Amino acid sequence: MKQSQLRAIPAVEKVLLALGDTDLPRPIVLGVVRRELAALRTQKSIPAFDAVLASARDALSELRASRIRPLINGTGILIHTNFGRAPLGPDVIQALSNIGSSYSNLEYGLAGGTRGGRAAYLERSLAALCEAEAATVVNNNAAALVLILRHFCQADAAISERTGRAGSRKAAPRKNEVIISRGELIQIGGGFRIPDILETSGARLREVGTTNKTSLQDYGRAMGRETALILKVHRSNFFMDGFVESAQAEEIAALARKKRVPFVEDLGSGAMIETQTAAGLEHEPTPAEVIGRRVDLVCFSGDKLLGGPQAGIIAGKAKLIAALKRDPFFRALRCDKLILSALEATADIYLRGQGGIPVLEMLHASNDDLRSRAEKIRSALDGLPIKARVGEGQAQIGGGTLPRSAIASVTLDLVHGAIKPQEIAARLRDHAVPVIGYVARGSLKLDLRTIFPRQDAELIAAIRAVCR
Repeated sequence: MKQSQLRAIPAVEKVLLALGDTDLPRPIVLGVVRRELAALRTQKSIPAFDAVLASARDALSELRASRIRPLINGTGILIHTNFGRAPLGPDVIQALSNIGSSYSNLEYGLAGGTRGGRAAYLERSLAALCEAEAATVVNNNAAALVLILRHFCQADAAISERTGRAGSRKAAPRKNEVIISRGELIQIGGGFRIPDILETSGARLREVGTTNKTSLQDYGRAMGRETALILKVHRSNFFMDGFVESAQAEEIAALARKKRVPFVEDLGSGAMIETQTAAGLEHEPTPAEVIGRRVDLVCFSGDKLLGGPQAGIIAGKAKLIAALKRDPFFRALRCDKLILSALEATADIYLRGQGGIPVLEMLHASNDDLRSRAEKIRSALDGLPIKARVGEGQAQIGGGTLPRSAIASVTLDLVHGAIKPQEIAARLRDHAVPVIGYVARGSLKLDLRTIFPRQDAELIAAIRAVCR
């Protein structure tokens, strides 16, 4: 670019002044403007000042939209990974407020007045919920699985190395092999795959069986001196039907005990209720069921069907939980005071038999109540260019949980004579409180099952704003 063209690039301060109040911190705005002006230096010609200003405004608008803020979920997906998964109930929010706004006894023993342990009450509560000897918690379920694999594979490796240094004729084989069925090598959200997690943990994969059939004999033939553990992964985000066979957990547990290796199950969703009691849902195994099948350790998510904050919960035999907590890597995965307090409040709700878990309330909301709300919203929109009608939908659990299940639901269907449904969706996403729905059969559909009653007034305001 010629020197004369460089002089034509607007000064940073001139652009900042023209932008005015952007409601973003000045260092953020300054960084965006500098990047936009730097990009101009790579172009062959400089656009008009108004175009430069418009480009900066677009960049700021895109950045502003990326800030975390509440939205209205009209998709009908209860545990929406992109929307933060399980919303938290009022008791949990109150616990977060109390602990987050003050000092706490996070690692302080009030009885003795000295440093204490972390999460003792929570771990006892989780163990009671899972009907297990002990439990602990890390920051998500992938971390729980990584911790388990790293510990049992690397701990055995350390023993082998010490045996070799002690002067034995031959070092013991490194026990880093994890046996898993080929039918359970699943991919979870964000493109992460169970095999990748296993290998990242230092484990060596030993696949057994076939995609559709894995027998107990397949596990037995794979067992050897290098076996560190047997891993079972619950197919929470897909299902197999037809010519399929899987070994029973009780049988695998007996084999693991005979060979003296841990048997671990990654349960995924962590339901604490009998899911089949909700219309349209199939049965989802609970941690207590898995523990009852003699599995040594089970891990699952806190922010899926449990309805709590993001966390990875591990429950099972006390000696194995204690070993995991002694592992140096455990500290890198531990939760902070906010997650621990939110999970503690969630566990208390279950143990006391109270309500207040939003995901469960949405599951059990009656279609009559949803239809009544939809009719009131429709009436409030009378006279607008947008036409609303009460329709039907199929809500889903989401979050890689209960893939075959669908819940009959009620929708608000929006149609505008001059605006396509995709444009209505775009305008609603641009509202102060974004509204997200889905396009089907020529209309924008908003599922009332995942819209909280307290959001109805805001939803009406957003639809009215579209008409303006």
